[in-house]
Amino acid sequence: MIRISQIKIPLPFQEASLERQILQILKIRREELLSWKLIRRSVDARKKPQLFYVCTVDVQAVGERKLLNRARKTGNRNIIPAPAAAYQLPPCGTEKLSHRPVIAGSGPAGLFCAWLLAKAGYQPLILERGDEAAVRKQKVDAFWAGGPLDTQSNVQFGEGGAGTFSDGKLNTSVKDPAGRNRKVLELFVEAGAPEQILWDQKPHLGTDLLITIITTLRRQIEDMGGEFCFRSQVTDLETEGGRLSRIQINHSRWIDAQVLVAAIGHSARDTFAMLKERGAAMEAKSFAVGVRIEHPQSMINFSQYGVSRQEELGAASYKLTCQLPSKRGVYSFCMCPGGYVVNASSEEGLLAVNGMSYHSRAGENANSAMIVTVSPEDYLPYSTPEAGVLAGVDFQRYLEKRAYAVGRGKIPVQTFADFCRKEETTSFGQVSPCMRGGFSMANVAEIFPEVIWQSLAEGIAICGRKIEGFDRPDALLSGVESRTSSPVRILRDETFQSSILGLYPCGEGAGYAGGITSAAMDGLKVAEAVCKKYMNFL
Repeated sequence: MIRISQIKIPLPFQEASLERQILQILKIRREELLSWKLIRRSVDARKKPQLFYVCTVDVQAVGERKLLNRARKTGNRNIIPAPAAAYQLPPCGTEKLSHRPVIAGSGPAGLFCAWLLAKAGYQPLILERGDEAAVRKQKVDAFWAGGPLDTQSNVQFGEGGAGTFSDGKLNTSVKDPAGRNRKVLELFVEAGAPEQILWDQKPHLGTDLLITIITTLRRQIEDMGGEFCFRSQVTDLETEGGRLSRIQINHSRWIDAQVLVAAIGHSARDTFAMLKERGAAMEAKSFAVGVRIEHPQSMINFSQYGVSRQEELGAASYKLTCQLPSKRGVYSFCMCPGGYVVNASSEEGLLAVNGMSYHSRAGENANSAMIVTVSPEDYLPYSTPEAGVLAGVDFQRYLEKRAYAVGRGKIPVQTFADFCRKEETTSFGQVSPCMRGGFSMANVAEIFPEVIWQSLAEGIAICGRKIEGFDRPDALLSGVESRTSSPVRILRDETFQSSILGLYPCGEGAGYAGGITSAAMDGLKVAEAVCKKYMNFL
């Protein structure tokens, strides 16, 4: 098999055009080309509005050794042997399991951990504090329409995790020679995702597809021997000799357990506190806070593509970062083309926001988090002495309480011009909010300590030099974006176990991932660790 990279073809994408390029590059006849497969496809917009795809393909052809030797002699580094990176299930260990492994959480980390364990014959039990996806969506929609907040089943908690109500981005910067990244994408496709996520440089699903896909993944896991229990939160645990022995569910029922995978998500603050009390080693870590910023999607399209609308590519995205004179960094995060700002609260009297897109990305606005990194030194003054490693949680709650107050219980929204002046917004310009959940005009600047407000104002202004109009006066800011990542890391050793043996911290909530795909990959890693240690039930 031969891999060819840097194949450039114009839009619209046509397989015939790509195949002709393959034949020309290899200098072979059509009958010598046995098969080819698209591996990666990105967009080259350097000569906008003239756009190109840049493709990587794997090819089977007659005389592959000869073709590779010719490429080597001519110095063509775009033609190489195709790497063999097919994911392999790990072998089972020898230690006996008296009880099936328990997984707390059914976000991407928990789901993919459960899939592998079920596939390998371990019959995992998955405990999810929230509802199954369909019921969860009904409750979230009702909350956005003005109904009550369910603190156990909301944008943060429930089947699929926080990623269910997001853009559903699947790209990751994590390199994995074992092929876990590809395996995650393949499992998504098997569960109903579009096949193009296997080759698009920036694959995404959208919240509407995610709800169906994660339901299918659950059924696959159940068919392989896994069991799901919803409205079932891990509320306590017991140990014997430093090893996990029992798990409490919903403050009442106890079950025996040897293995607990803690895939609890970045918002499981009560579970963090419980694990801290039970002696699980953890540390405070840096994370980021800020606002959601909205612009017309047509403006972003023009900046990225050279046209205000590009049918084949759809809504354009961006990624921005800047270094301030103060040495603080401000950067975009979880950008949602054609998306919506959503009320992502999970606790009464507190308010957090997130971004969400449907698969079509057809909304009028683009939104993204614009955030500033905060370290323990930044947020310790906003915590109580007894908080310890959970000081970051205190800081998140401090900001979310202020957001709830300035927005009078609704998402607070402010124009960028008013944000810079620290004046409450009284009218919008040409940009109107695209939101799920009630909103009110407010003074978003009041949410933040001075240094964060100043960093955001300066950073957005600098980004206006990179994307024309990014700092337009009527760009809309809403807050608070406080759930970018976990404020703690639950420490684990080389066997992926916590200081409490049998407890396996996993995914974004444990501090080992940063997005859907990386969390799913970490779920596979933890499942592999369990497999290597224990015998299955087959």
